Amino acid sequence: MFIAGISISISSVAQDRLEPAPVASTRLDAYIRDAFASNDGLRQQQFQLDKSLYALDEARSLFMPSVSLQGSYTRAAGGRSIDVPLGDLLNSAYTTLNQLTGTHNFPQLSNESIQFNPNNYYDVHLHTTLPLVNAELWYNRRIKQESISGQTAALNVYKRELVRDIKTAYFQYYQAVQAISIFNAALDLVAENIRVNQSLLANGTRNSTALTRSLAEQQRTLSERNQAENSARNAKAFFNFLLNRSSADTIIMDTGLFIQPAANDTTGIGRREELQQWETLEATSGLSLQLERSYLIPQLNTFLDLGAQDMGTLDNKSRYYFWGISLQWNLFAGGAHTYRAKQAEAEHRSAEAGYDQTVQNMQLQLTQSFNNYKSAVETYHSAGAQLHFAQKYLNDQSRAYREGQLLYVELLDAQNQLTEARLQEAQAFAGVQIALAQLERDQASYPLTQKS
Repeated sequence: MFIAGISISISSVAQDRLEPAPVASTRLDAYIRDAFASNDGLRQQQFQLDKSLYALDEARSLFMPSVSLQGSYTRAAGGRSIDVPLGDLLNSAYTTLNQLTGTHNFPQLSNESIQFNPNNYYDVHLHTTLPLVNAELWYNRRIKQESISGQTAALNVYKRELVRDIKTAYFQYYQAVQAISIFNAALDLVAENIRVNQSLLANGTRNSTALTRSLAEQQRTLSERNQAENSARNAKAFFNFLLNRSSADTIIMDTGLFIQPAANDTTGIGRREELQQWETLEATSGLSLQLERSYLIPQLNTFLDLGAQDMGTLDNKSRYYFWGISLQWNLFAGGAHTYRAKQAEAEHRSAEAGYDQTVQNMQLQLTQSFNNYKSAVETYHSAGAQLHFAQKYLNDQSRAYREGQLLYVELLDAQNQLTEARLQEAQAFAGVQIALAQLERDQASYPLTQKS
């Protein structure tokens, strides 16, 4: 059957079917949605994006208070100590006071030796810290935010590559299936030739040369069909691989396929996610530069300890709190911060240059894709015209051969021309669709978010 000038047929070898489509490429879009949900490479990109999101959450958490439970208990004996001669210092005075007062209110004291290592000592407390001023944490959070933008762009880049590959594989499979159908039609013609030549040979009106040539042509066509069947199997396996399916799963070909019109110009690279990646890299390198320069800003933190400590007992006097503010200001580091800032500045300039070069490369790619698409369309129109003339030529030659006015080799040449014209038309149609898929990729025009 012919739809919009496209010959659609089915091969028993391919074991796939055609399905009517209310709109163009509905089935193909459904396959693309399936690939978005199941492709392993795309899932890896999604995991990387999830990792970036978690990294941002981690950077945000650094601005929140940090609370930890800390505790220690020690027992000790020996080691360094300090002698406190309380008896030598106070006993003579206490004796005199007792004599003057006629009492024993002032006891005699012994000299003490206090060891430095605390024995039977515990300290348990909640330690809370909170950053008040910390430029490094702020820039780190901004860098993590930009990293998410870059990873999102990378995910979409992979999606667009996947869309192009799926469409390319889809139409390569279509081309192979069409080739099988064309060779089957050629085999039908050869079979008819064999029947006619056998009849003519039996009637003695022709020699065996034409029959021998027909049999040879049949074997040649069978060989070419086998090659087309192998191409179809390989194309099917690759297409199903992109969708993370079994290599033998059925591929449904739409009957709503048609040549879509392309834009009249080569604009559209502004939607390319690769440029977003470069913009993210520029922003990230700029933030890294500011981060390296932020050492001039002092870091201010506060802390609070709530707990208890004592020598083996727990009472109201054991509980305590300890609060304070800490300041850190790096005044000199041998120029390390300056050199790191220069490195970040060089990286930032490199990102700017890379962005400009990428714009030029993408514009060149888009121009080439647009030219290739126009050439593919012209080739397809030419192939359609050749097919029309080849069919007419075969009809004329077949009539002349039946009337005995034509050699078999001339009829065979007309049949081969028709087969070749059909193959070229199928190839040209697939070429248009593949070129359009590349143009669509270079313009980043395929909608990555679609309704089911």
